[in-house]
Amino acid sequence: MEKQIVKGHEILIGSENIFADLGLPDADKLKLKSELVVKIIQAVRRHGLTQEQAARKMGLTQPRVSEMMRGNLSKFSERKLMDCLNRLGYDIEIRVKPATSPVGHFQLAFE
Repeated sequence: MEKQIVKGHEILIGSENIFADLGLPDADKLKLKSELVVKIIQAVRRHGLTQEQAARKMGLTQPRVSEMMRGNLSKFSERKLMDCLNRLGYDIEIRVKPATSPVGHFQLAFE
């Protein structure tokens, strides 16, 4: 992380992955899950769904939707979150290509 001084205060400029900046294990997985959940929440709001309606549409129970909306990511796999997005009308595309450096990286893009 990069350090800067702003108005006499030292601040740290983080990377694109707050979970990695915090030193959490499985940072890429947590970032993916959080970004998928943000998209799910946006879709639920865009459709004007209650948690009960969203639960039926995504094949979950209302308490599970509540957990998701509160950011409890540990109970959801990446695959389940992608399935929820599919059920909410989103296509998901995964692209794999050779890396330009010795170690590849993970990137998620939303439209």
